[in-house]
Amino acid sequence: MSTLKANLRDNLRADFTASLVVFLIAVPLSVGIAVASGVPVELGLVTGIVGGLLTGLLPGSSLQVSGPAAGLTVLVYEAVREYGLRALGVLVLTAGLLQVAMGLLKLGRWFRAISVAVVQGMLAGIGVVLIAGQLYALADADPPAGGLEKLGGLVTLLTDTLASGDAMAAVAVGAGTAAVLALWPRWRQAQRVVPGPLVAVALATTVVTLLRLPVDRVQVRGLFDAIQPPGGGDFARLTEFGVLGTVLAFALIASAETLFSAAAVDRLHDGPQTDYDKELIAQGAGNTVCGVLGSLPMTAVIVRSSANVNAGARTKASRVLHGVWMLVFVTLLPWALELIPVAALAGVLVHAGWKLLPGRELGPLWRDHRGEVAVLLTTTTAIVVTNLFEGVIVGLLTAVVKAAWETSHVHIETVTRPDGVIHARVLGNANFLRLPRLLDELDALPRMGRGIELDLSGLRHMDRACRTALLGWAERNAAVRRGDENGDGEATGQVVAV
Repeated sequence: MSTLKANLRDNLRADFTASLVVFLIAVPLSVGIAVASGVPVELGLVTGIVGGLLTGLLPGSSLQVSGPAAGLTVLVYEAVREYGLRALGVLVLTAGLLQVAMGLLKLGRWFRAISVAVVQGMLAGIGVVLIAGQLYALADADPPAGGLEKLGGLVTLLTDTLASGDAMAAVAVGAGTAAVLALWPRWRQAQRVVPGPLVAVALATTVVTLLRLPVDRVQVRGLFDAIQPPGGGDFARLTEFGVLGTVLAFALIASAETLFSAAAVDRLHDGPQTDYDKELIAQGAGNTVCGVLGSLPMTAVIVRSSANVNAGARTKASRVLHGVWMLVFVTLLPWALELIPVAALAGVLVHAGWKLLPGRELGPLWRDHRGEVAVLLTTTTAIVVTNLFEGVIVGLLTAVVKAAWETSHVHIETVTRPDGVIHARVLGNANFLRLPRLLDELDALPRMGRGIELDLSGLRHMDRACRTALLGWAERNAAVRRGDENGDGEATGQVVAV
């Protein structure tokens, strides 16, 4: 009994410390993601609180932490711009119910079948659009709507910023914040004590306050004023095709990001591994509640989750406690948020977006799997040119075409027998994608010997189109030979399919 009490005491001490570390990371990130999403900052904090108090208690993953994620920022911003803030609750609530249904149907493990290249391309596309949008926030400017428009307006943004002293001050604050975030991990001993995002935002806030710099600050309305539960009229919008597409995008992307995060977190600790279906249900329950409160959608967040593990968390108590600290902070110290400069939060998100880009992975991937690089770049480009949902669909279709092409690998081995007959054996998987090339190779075989024997026994798979075409090729060539034999020309043998 004494040993059990000692273990419980040790676990609680470790979880308490880890919860404080996660809380200090979660507050600036939640506020920054809310600002980037075009919603009141309180809604980002509400999602973080629900992620701790509700999702943190439910079974699934024991150590990963949920909250608003940078990966959904672009999609949320576009949804709020197109459908309005009032519709956000309906979108998130419906997506949460869809996640619960997928978990109950035990579809969680199928998310592991999604091409890694598509996920990397999705994150890279989000990173590009996120960075492009936050560069405007660095200069206290309003960003254009689409991804291409954001990229196209950067030259104008640069010239306008250089001509404005206030904009230059904001850029200095944001760039300094991003620099602190990039350099802080090198000081490993300090990083274990104080998380980088807290240091960066605290330093930026202190500098802006002491120097009285003319930069925009976070606007706070109050927790209960910001919460806007959806009304009956808002649910009528679910009949719109675009709204349904956005709901599906919320559910699928949030689920994929959560389960990929779970797989990564499981590799960081030796505790119980994630039950994917239960985790999907937990995330769905959290998003359902977030939808009722009209707040941002929720996913498991790898930044907070890895910080939780690295801080020594042992049980679910750490993520639940981090939700408690967030609730206490928002309730008792909301005025502290109004001191934070918007440019500092933009610097945090620029750094977060940069980490979404596949930098070092591209080189080895290009050397070993160039097809995967093509899928990654196609997905990224499609997201920047269109939007997140359509870009992911394009990426998935590209991955399917790539897989079909690779599995249709087929080649011909030829052996000339002593009697002069060429034995052509077709090996691999034959489908319609490789049929033109296969027929070209067969037509290119020499015809001056005793004939060609076509052997299809080495094919592991042959679709109907290939079977019809190859047997037709054999019959046509055999007919030609028979025609030569019965005519004036010299007979050159038979072509048969074995």
